Amino acid sequence: MSAVRTRRVLDLAGVDAVATAAEKAATAAGHRVVIVVVDASGRVLTLRRTEGAQPASDQVAIDKARTAAIFVRPSRELEEQVTGGRLGALALHGARALTGGLPLRVGDEVVGAIGTSGETPDEDEAVSRAGAAAEFTTVEVPALGYAAARAAAQAVALAATARGVAPVAAVVDAGGELVYLWRPDAAQVASVGVATDKARTAALFRRPSKDFELQASGGRPSALHLAGAVPLQGGLPLVVDGHVIGAVGVSGASSADEDQELAGIGRDAGERAAASDNDYRALHVPAAELAAKFRTGGLLLDAGAYKVDAGRRSAPGEVEFHRDVADVMHVVEGQAKVVTGGAVLGGREVGAGEIRGQYISGGSTHELAEGDVLVVPNGVAHQFVEVSDPFLYLVTKVEV
Repeated sequence: MSAVRTRRVLDLAGVDAVATAAEKAATAAGHRVVIVVVDASGRVLTLRRTEGAQPASDQVAIDKARTAAIFVRPSRELEEQVTGGRLGALALHGARALTGGLPLRVGDEVVGAIGTSGETPDEDEAVSRAGAAAEFTTVEVPALGYAAARAAAQAVALAATARGVAPVAAVVDAGGELVYLWRPDAAQVASVGVATDKARTAALFRRPSKDFELQASGGRPSALHLAGAVPLQGGLPLVVDGHVIGAVGVSGASSADEDQELAGIGRDAGERAAASDNDYRALHVPAAELAAKFRTGGLLLDAGAYKVDAGRRSAPGEVEFHRDVADVMHVVEGQAKVVTGGAVLGGREVGAGEIRGQYISGGSTHELAEGDVLVVPNGVAHQFVEVSDPFLYLVTKVEV
């Protein structure tokens, strides 16, 4: 699994092609309508109105297009649900159950939507259908994947835990929608919303949220009127190849400055993960390279959601406990005795979900030799209590 991925977005020529085709269809039919094209997050890209269109149709067309984009289906489907008796569909966040919105697709991917308002529902939809049927262009841009979002949040978690603070870290996509959230047990409840707001501000305005705090406190209080902007430091955009792919926000550390510092740590980790070049490529490690790596031990691959390590041991080790990582070990050379399960004695937290300890009380003992495989699920303590020198093994660490 790769951290990085791409998505297609409508370019200006593509937006114009869709809107123009819809406008021509409306004009030919004598319809007085407003036509709106939005991106995949429901943000307005363009608005057209034919002669005589009613003012109220502006917002209705936006609502129809946004519904089709974020629910990736014609808005008619929601209206039909409501008409059919499913009134709960009216409570769907962001939905407007009104016919006339259609998603714009490239293959199976929704790249935006078109909405029309002003005439009957069927006539509105016919205009939108003409726009959606047009040949339109798109461009491919980097996008935030789940693995990169998690890498950003977990970097914050690791640094915060080491500092003894318990903030919330939120990671959003380019449209400001939440992808990943880290909330430790000791975090204050209010930080969930604040961290998300900071991240959303950085993503949508494509700049640190601190910029707005500096404006508001530096003589421009009208910056507080910017729709969607939260003037609190701690939100930083994630940028890959010059494109903002999302943002990370942190709230609830010991100070606003520390929120900003931790967000910077998360940003750096998220950008590294998103820019990694592991996309769907097989990794071949020749025997000579593997032997060289085993001389010191170390990572062979870090793909975000999993890692492959050339492990080398010459002495017993600490107890290890991974809350979110499963270990799959394959012995290449040597022998070892490993205890799994039981209770960790003398434990200390070294990171989010990571505990190290001195001993295991109870548990099961496994005698490992060349060719053996040991699978340690996440949440199971384990300790090498005896090893040969050297003991070489391949271990795949899978985040679950």
